[in-house]
Amino acid sequence: MNTSHFFAYMARMRLIRRWSLMRNTMEENDAEHTMIVAMIAHGLAVMRNERYGGNIDANKVATMALYHEAPEVITGDLPTPIKYFNPAIRDSFKEIEALATEQLMSYLPDDMRAAYEPLLKPDETSEEWKLVKAADRLSAYIKCLEESGYRNDEFRQAQVNTLLAIHEMKVPEAEDFLREFAPSFALPLDALN
Repeated sequence: MNTSHFFAYMARMRLIRRWSLMRNTMEENDAEHTMIVAMIAHGLAVMRNERYGGNIDANKVATMALYHEAPEVITGDLPTPIKYFNPAIRDSFKEIEALATEQLMSYLPDDMRAAYEPLLKPDETSEEWKLVKAADRLSAYIKCLEESGYRNDEFRQAQVNTLLAIHEMKVPEAEDFLREFAPSFALPLDALN
């Protein structure tokens, strides 16, 4: 049996720094971000099922979220203003991410690839993926709320832009999350009791 590097690479998510162009009061890495996204995505799937008559596998959504930043263990995190600066850069980076995903797939033993392919190469038109993307944006919004709570104005415009992006997604569960859960992230610990 050959040695597989897949999980060693995935564990490197903790080394990928996010928000690298911004002054942060609290650093965030891909592993931390991914955990929050997985929890939120799971919650959005539960809301879909309980409130909106959906039939979404919440565990699948959470697992998809665990791998949504997987290519970054090879590419690093390219800041959003750069990644989306123009269509040529965006398209080139998508190609780079696809190559990184193929590289990660190659690190898996043959008998495991089929199970991981839908996680590393999700159907981007699926309802599950839409919930993961909404959770990803909600996580970014939460980061902005937390930084604002520390009186860091560096994230003010990102907070406005991220909130607009969430509304544009037209995901009712994300709107529910914004109303019911997001305000708590701006509170100090004592106010949560």
